[in-house]
Amino acid sequence: MAKHQHYLKGLGRCLKGRSLRLSLGILAGLSTLGLSSGALIQRSPSMATIGEPVQGQEAIATGTSPHIAQTPQWKHHNTIQRMGELRQGQQKWLEVNLSTQRLIAWEGGKPIYAVIVSTGKPSTPTYSGVYSIYRKQHPERMRGRGYDIPNVPHAMYYHRGYAIHGAYWHSRFGTPVSHGCTNVAPNHARWLYNWASVGTPVVVHR
Repeated sequence: MAKHQHYLKGLGRCLKGRSLRLSLGILAGLSTLGLSSGALIQRSPSMATIGEPVQGQEAIATGTSPHIAQTPQWKHHNTIQRMGELRQGQQKWLEVNLSTQRLIAWEGGKPIYAVIVSTGKPSTPTYSGVYSIYRKQHPERMRGRGYDIPNVPHAMYYHRGYAIHGAYWHSRFGTPVSHGCTNVAPNHARWLYNWASVGTPVVVHR
């Protein structure tokens, strides 16, 4: 068991380095298109200020709360391959970057909207992988061990109980603090909810 855990830790460090290069490549691509991550991150007076302390308890969608610390190598390759395929088409798709805590909405190879998010904390991490939205719900009640949060706005489920949704109970976007879901400021969650539809691909990676 100890040997297996040592292997997983080494693999995680390797994948983290590869994903950093991928993130830098995405930013370079935005620059080539005449866009910047700062320009894409749209704000409004209603958006909470980043860096404020958590107010209340964070929520995850009703369901499981798996504890997966590292991304298997096969999933890492699948996410890179799938993103390459999606950029060649015209389809809408969502990218969640766990390393940079950014969500980007794409139409084919064109990034059109990017926001700062909060994904799962180390003890309740967000799954990496290739998924698609299978249910949308607004508002939603989310319950789990130690929390029960009503009126969660603009939830889009893409894997079991995992969803992209608005979070009004904290403003620590840019820091992983959730129970596994991808938290977005409510005004951004509304935009994403109206833009995406059931079947929209979601690619989560490091």
